[in-house]
Amino acid sequence: MTPTAAPSPWLLRWQRHFGAGQTALDLACGSGRHVRWLRGRGLQVCAVDRDAQALATLQDSGAELLVADLEGAPWPLTDRRFDLVLVTNYLWRPLLPRLVEAVAPGGWLVYETFADGHQLLGRPSRPDFLLRHGELLEAARGLRIVAYEDGFADGDGAGVNPRQIQRVAAVRERTPGDPQARYHLP
Repeated sequence: MTPTAAPSPWLLRWQRHFGAGQTALDLACGSGRHVRWLRGRGLQVCAVDRDAQALATLQDSGAELLVADLEGAPWPLTDRRFDLVLVTNYLWRPLLPRLVEAVAPGGWLVYETFADGHQLLGRPSRPDFLLRHGELLEAARGLRIVAYEDGFADGDGAGVNPRQIQRVAAVRERTPGDPQARYHLP
């Protein structure tokens, strides 16, 4: 796996919560760096992207592949719920409520994308594709926020460029306010 194909460190941070038999949605999955990693852990993955060619590279992954126009067509996953809803490097604001709804009881939303300030570093630079301060927290309302970050991430010199990002890891609790719920922090 090349460095740029490695799973997001934000996803890896929460990996202890995801395992065999669980379901995952990888939205705007691109060439599938997370799809293959999740499948390797035994999760049943629904991989969604508008790029049929990118999804074609995942034919051998064992994932459910869904070509969908996420921005110009109806939400393709009505009434489906997942143990993990994963989004990285993608923002289409009208989908934010749908993504939260897609988190099953006991499931996680793990979301990471570019934020305001990134326009000074490169693409994306349009405000439509950059989260406003605190926007991801607001979008995850109704879930229990386990972790949230909003700031600058250095590049690693191996294909990951410096970026301004927001990240959230949030859970739909099985029983709201359950004092026995444990969400281990790495």
